[in-house]
Amino acid sequence: MSKINLILAEDELALGTIIQESLESREFKVRLCGDGQKAWESYQQQKPDVLVLDVMMPKKDGFSLAAEVRKTDPYTPIIFLTSKSQTEDVVKGFGLGANDYIRKPFSMEELIVRIKAQLDRLRTRQSQSDWIGLGKYEFHPTRQLLKLGENELPLTSRESQLLQILLENANDITDRTKILNQIWGSDDFFNARSMDVFITKLRKKLQDDPNIQILNVRGYGFKLVC
Repeated sequence: MSKINLILAEDELALGTIIQESLESREFKVRLCGDGQKAWESYQQQKPDVLVLDVMMPKKDGFSLAAEVRKTDPYTPIIFLTSKSQTEDVVKGFGLGANDYIRKPFSMEELIVRIKAQLDRLRTRQSQSDWIGLGKYEFHPTRQLLKLGENELPLTSRESQLLQILLENANDITDRTKILNQIWGSDDFFNARSMDVFITKLRKKLQDDPNIQILNVRGYGFKLVC
């Protein structure tokens, strides 16, 4: 059985070493990084199966690191491991694309169970994402394609990421800020304008099925009706 490749970003060396040794005694291969910048460099050198990030770190904090990762990688599970317990911190973490949030102190068993749960969800999602039905269309997230009959329509990386997020919340409202933070890494004005352009492009590519609509829910976000 191949080992799970994990990046652990933790600036408390003693705690980081304990977590690393505990995980490596199971089926994990752990790259321990003492600050966010080192974790980012390690991520760029070799993409892991999962990231476990402390929030308060020197050079680059966990929130900033997650935002950098999510600019190009919407899939790798990110778990925040932190003593920050304010509700707004938790909301911010999930808004940046985190998959889970574990408060210190914690048990190693809980951490391992949560890591494996995220990896199981990712594998299920990938196994089901060869072609996803979308009205008259079929959508292939990893190949970035829409198919209508025999015709294949290529999507850009951001179009594909955007459509997948909308699909995950089909017939429900997808928060505008969540999309911006997860794909663009920031919810500033210019990124918001860029997102609106991509929404328009997706509407155009889906226009051959009148039963599919991307609605703008003013003040909240978007709703994919299908």
